[in-house]
Amino acid sequence: MPKLHRRTVPVLLAVAALALVTGLVVTGTSGDGQDAARPRASATRSPVQVVVPGRPGESARVVDSDDIKAPDGSVHNQLDVEFVRMMIPHHTQGLQIAALAAGRAADPQIVGIAERIRASQLPEVTMMRNWLAARKLPVEDPRVAHDHTNMPGMQTPEAIDALAGLSGAEFDKRFVALMTAHHEGAIQMAQNVLKVGRSQEIDELANGIMSDQTIEIRRMREVVGG
Repeated sequence: MPKLHRRTVPVLLAVAALALVTGLVVTGTSGDGQDAARPRASATRSPVQVVVPGRPGESARVVDSDDIKAPDGSVHNQLDVEFVRMMIPHHTQGLQIAALAAGRAADPQIVGIAERIRASQLPEVTMMRNWLAARKLPVEDPRVAHDHTNMPGMQTPEAIDALAGLSGAEFDKRFVALMTAHHEGAIQMAQNVLKVGRSQEIDELANGIMSDQTIEIRRMREVVGG
């Protein structure tokens, strides 16, 4: 087996860590999200240098994934920060989709699930914004592009507009399809930050996201028989 050049190893570690936190690596989540609710195994996570791509035509930047202490003494790393910054717009779109159910859904259970989504994700968005503010971090890094369309589970504006134009049983089926894909993306991102993050608070948030959204996927599929 050929030996890797000693400079190759840090590069591979950097790419792997970035892929984990951005959700570019498929982590084996089953289609119904069953594995997502399992408690994560504890592991020793070594700090790595993570390459974060810049805007088109701009150089990438390197961030250190090592421990950072907040003013309250709690520990986090840059990968926790990146997760929170991505999950805020991800949740925001989930709330946008959930808001469409009232007045369009045929099954009252779909309306109830949408209300549950709003009830859980609105406080989580507030918590994540406060978490960043407590560490004097902006919601979006001004040094990088803010195109969130490639995040796992994110839906296109066209898909959301199409959903808004439906009603009755057609709306229910399409709502479940879009929200399930959206939830599966969030579960994947949450699983990944548990592998590379350091913050206990973000660990708890990620576990909560996995548990809630796994349950919601199952309930949505039961409603539409899929």
